[in-house]
Amino acid sequence: MLHFFHHALEPWITAYGSLTVAILVMLESLGLPLPGETALVSAAIYAGTTHHIDIFLLIGSAALGATIGGIAGYWIGRRAGYPAILRHGSRIGLTERRLLAGRWLFSNHGGKIVVFGRFFAVLRALAAVLAGVTMMDWRRFLLFQALASVLWALCYGTAAYVFGRQIDRVAGPIGVVIGVAMVGVVIALVLMFHRHGDRLERMAAARARREHS
Repeated sequence: MLHFFHHALEPWITAYGSLTVAILVMLESLGLPLPGETALVSAAIYAGTTHHIDIFLLIGSAALGATIGGIAGYWIGRRAGYPAILRHGSRIGLTERRLLAGRWLFSNHGGKIVVFGRFFAVLRALAAVLAGVTMMDWRRFLLFQALASVLWALCYGTAAYVFGRQIDRVAGPIGVVIGVAMVGVVIALVLMFHRHGDRLERMAAARARREHS
């Protein structure tokens, strides 16, 4: 998959460089299903093998795009998503108690979710919107979003720049391992919430009510 997107993005990266990466990363962080991370890796490989792109500018552009996209996603979730869920959430199982539980979760652990979610595909696209929907404090969100964006861009950009096209050879096996691990984690979480979800939901909602009362 990485190999396919790398070749698809190469003409755009060659023509527009860091700007292409910044835009794709921004839109992905906004919640759109676009290959922002792959664009960063491909551009960093291109920078390392041709030196036609400044790696520091590339990493900075990716971090800035991720931060701006995350902020936009947060405010969309806060201004549009939260009122919509209050009105219609019960139709899809998002009751007031579950929403309060979500608010408590992001209030107490939102920083961890935003930072670690930056490194996983699905959470990378959804964490900012979910933070807005659950009304996470915007100042804490901004701090952790900026931190996550810089760490993510620095880690992936530097690794791809240093190791270059060797990443193509290891990306497949690593992707399989990560995929299997993520499936295992999801199954474990589903089983845990199936057994203890109602009790955890009541506890989280009760704490959220006390903290917001």
